[in-house]
Amino acid sequence: MSEAKQYVIFVVIAALVLGFDMWGGIEGEQAEEKGQIKIAHNNYVENIAVSHLWKQILEEKGYRVELVQTEKAPLWAGLAGGSADMAVEVWLPHTDKAYYEKYKDQVELHQPWYEGTALGLVVPEYVEEVETISDLNKHKELFRRGDQPAIVGIDSGASLMMLTEKAIQTYSLDYELIESSEPVMLSELDKAYKKKEPVVVTLWNPHWVFNKYKLKYLKDPEKVYGEPDTIYYVTRKGFKQEHPEVIKWMNRWEMDDNTLGELMKNMEDTDNPEQAVRQWLEKHRDLVNEWVE
Repeated sequence: MSEAKQYVIFVVIAALVLGFDMWGGIEGEQAEEKGQIKIAHNNYVENIAVSHLWKQILEEKGYRVELVQTEKAPLWAGLAGGSADMAVEVWLPHTDKAYYEKYKDQVELHQPWYEGTALGLVVPEYVEEVETISDLNKHKELFRRGDQPAIVGIDSGASLMMLTEKAIQTYSLDYELIESSEPVMLSELDKAYKKKEPVVVTLWNPHWVFNKYKLKYLKDPEKVYGEPDTIYYVTRKGFKQEHPEVIKWMNRWEMDDNTLGELMKNMEDTDNPEQAVRQWLEKHRDLVNEWVE
């Protein structure tokens, strides 16, 4: 027998002896295998954070969990088609209304876990010239990127981008909406902020960035961005019947600005999402136990 094969056999035996969970790490108590759950998420920090949070919680309970990163449109299509089991961040009744109305007969909406969101166009507080969205046209020279005044956006399929396109029409803004991603948008904000330069970006809360910079939403008298939303989680049809205990646990799940903000800050401070979640779990184990008892 080759040395490579002997090593593989040794690793497998050691894993069995030590109680190593090949999907979730070493646990004090060997978890019973309960099947696989696929969680779809997009590239927003709070979505990544809570997806990894539930990955670790469910793995502790014996599930194998796969995280799939995608954009908003394929995320909803995947849930509707059954190729994904759940998404943990759905903003209603406003932001994700179009997607929910399209797929509501093919998915199941469950209990909310966060209340009181906000989203819209944001500038640093030091940009004193603008207070409302309509003010942007009066000060186009401040926000030029090349030859064109511009709003730095995120992913092209995001609901926030659709609403921003509507805002540009509603307020007759002579601005280009730049499609990028959350990391690119935050990088542009950071560079401008460090130089005290004007910049306007698409943003939302909950988001850790409001704890790092002094920012302000531009007033939206036409209510293009709507009233505050509530965040729910959603699953594919049939998931509730197959995994009733998971639904019971997640229906008890609640977070606020403090608990979610701390988790997102952990995510921002480390390049390892699993480590960030472990740190948060160590501090908030009693809260999690209330969800999953």
